[in-house]
Amino acid sequence: MNNKLILAIVFIYFSGLNIHAQKFDNLAETPPMGWNSWNTFETNINEQLVKDIADKFLELGLKDAGYEYIVLDDGWMARERDEEGNLVADPEKFPNGMKAIADYVHSKGLKFGLYNCAGGKTCAGYPGSRGHQYQDAKLYASWGVDFLKYDWCDTGKLNAQESYITMRDALYEAGRPVLFSICEWGDNDPWEWGEDVGHMWRITGDIIDCWDCAVGHGSWASFGIWKIIELREKEKTREVAGPGHWNDYDMMEVGNGMTDAEDRSHFAMWSMLNSPLIMGNDLRAMSKETLKTLTNKEVIGVNKDPLAVPAFRFNNEDNIEIWAKPLENDAWAITFINRNEESVDLDFDWKKYQLADDLSQQYFKPSFKEYAIRDLFQHKNIGNTGKNLKTSIGVHDVLMVTLTPKS
Repeated sequence: MNNKLILAIVFIYFSGLNIHAQKFDNLAETPPMGWNSWNTFETNINEQLVKDIADKFLELGLKDAGYEYIVLDDGWMARERDEEGNLVADPEKFPNGMKAIADYVHSKGLKFGLYNCAGGKTCAGYPGSRGHQYQDAKLYASWGVDFLKYDWCDTGKLNAQESYITMRDALYEAGRPVLFSICEWGDNDPWEWGEDVGHMWRITGDIIDCWDCAVGHGSWASFGIWKIIELREKEKTREVAGPGHWNDYDMMEVGNGMTDAEDRSHFAMWSMLNSPLIMGNDLRAMSKETLKTLTNKEVIGVNKDPLAVPAFRFNNEDNIEIWAKPLENDAWAITFINRNEESVDLDFDWKKYQLADDLSQQYFKPSFKEYAIRDLFQHKNIGNTGKNLKTSIGVHDVLMVTLTPKS
């Protein structure tokens, strides 16, 4: 065999390998929306819970609002793999197995997701995927899994980027399109390498249902809403988000114990920041106000805006946070968040401010152009930028508006 033929064979072989070295395209073109079991149920999950949640997606209008994925987090599997090394669904929690659950979710026009971990054990001590990535990916495909949340516990000296690339390639080789959610907590700067590896990546540790707190757990801590928002604000995360690759601020705590005002602010900011909107509450028992917040299509529309540029903080006066998000057609979304412990009266003179966003190359100049103002939580037009914006904002509440240029 001559050298040219050998080189040709080698080239064809490695070209074939490179076919698999990618993530699935055309997924998460807008930030994913869905539900995850962990925030409320941790490992206390079962078959009936999944069916109930799927039913509620339709009954409560969540599917119509854009929610799509139902994801089982840690604890769905048995404590040991079978004799062939395959993961096994916990026979008590899921007596009919994962494929039956996936089929039920699919029958509702929804998509089904599972959790695993890059390490030898998951964070709750169940079998991780280390050394079984390709085997697990084929199993997920046979069950009809559409979403994989991949955690970072028990990883020892593993390289994060390489570990997630391995699982990405395994999913691709298995052949079923899977939205790949990188969950290594932002410790290894996933925003610098995640675009080619996953469809979303966590940028912080775990969220907890409080406004602005940190709860220690020994070597790590859970963070409240504002701790999460502020943790990576100075990192170059905003520049790398976009269709198919999003910063993940973690599953939402809307409906899990904060005030309705705090829930509105939480939901508004996740939408402004282009975070995936993954519910974490018990849909079977939520209040009408929680449902109203979670199904607010005008706020969701800001999250889904085709320009796909996350918000930035442009002002903070007297503990009133003001965040701006450029939208398509030279429009803007603006949120005013009251971080004070008492209500405040707002008298905001638009003409004192100009915005310039280098990322979107979009400008807001109310001295030269007038904008119509729409309140997204009240669902009504409230004037224009030719006059001061005067209103009252409750404790930890939000005023979220869109500004549309007037012709």
